[in-house]
Amino acid sequence: MEKEERFRKAEFAAMIGVVGNIILAAIKGVCGVIGNSRALIADAAHSASDVAGSLAVWVGLKAAKRPPDEDHPYGHGKAESIAAIIVAVLLVLVGVEIASSSVKAFFEPIEPPGAIAIYAVIFSIVVKEAMFQYKYRLGKRVKSDALIANAYEHRSDVYSSIAALVGIGAAMLGGVLDIDWLVYGDPVAGLVVSILVLKIAWNIGKESIHATLDHVLHEEETLPFKEAVLSIPDVRKVNALYAREHGHYVIIDLKIAVDPHITVEEGHKIGKRVKKKLLEMDNVQDAFIHINPNQPAVGGSK
Repeated sequence: MEKEERFRKAEFAAMIGVVGNIILAAIKGVCGVIGNSRALIADAAHSASDVAGSLAVWVGLKAAKRPPDEDHPYGHGKAESIAAIIVAVLLVLVGVEIASSSVKAFFEPIEPPGAIAIYAVIFSIVVKEAMFQYKYRLGKRVKSDALIANAYEHRSDVYSSIAALVGIGAAMLGGVLDIDWLVYGDPVAGLVVSILVLKIAWNIGKESIHATLDHVLHEEETLPFKEAVLSIPDVRKVNALYAREHGHYVIIDLKIAVDPHITVEEGHKIGKRVKKKLLEMDNVQDAFIHINPNQPAVGGSK
């Protein structure tokens, strides 16, 4: 997939998330108020946070596609990881607010929610799962941390909506059967939602911070790069290869060994061929190559 097409698809997906979350947040918020459901209002707040998350992802994707410049010679790919961290922070804030609101409900008079809350939450589950599947699959295909993080926001909304569905159903059943303690199923569901939101925020934040701190690919993940380098006939050995992740692409730092008796110009030409080979690979943005003289093995012939 060409880079321009990658960004076009990712940006389109991010904007679908913005529009979809605005509609869902409005529907759930209105139905939550009409239906007197704390769980659904909490779920609406979660969807509202997803609007900000999708916007952060869209801004991150816009920044990530900018070419390298004097201040950012390695490109702007980490903007996607930063956007994912912003999403995680937003989820933490929403999770804490939902938990606080749900706990307060246990100390106040409460009425069972209306049937409209059930219809709204079922609609939310169907829409959010569809959005998760779409963004997750696209994020994997275009290698976008931010898009995958945004997809998991939608999945967290599915979990929270399921919890809200159970809580609302229990509270309504309590109202019908005149079982007082079941009416508190609604705020209990809100508390469960907050825990799910905080757990997903932790997972997203942990992975995104790890990627931002100049994480390098593990040795088994660099094998295709090493094979490509060693396919150049004049490369005797790969002394070191580090592939640093920058969002959807990698930057390679490479040390190769060549015939110690060739000229500097010949070594430079080998390095250029190696770099050209690496840049032909889909996810390689740039490669920095150091040429070493190949040293004979100890005890070998001179």
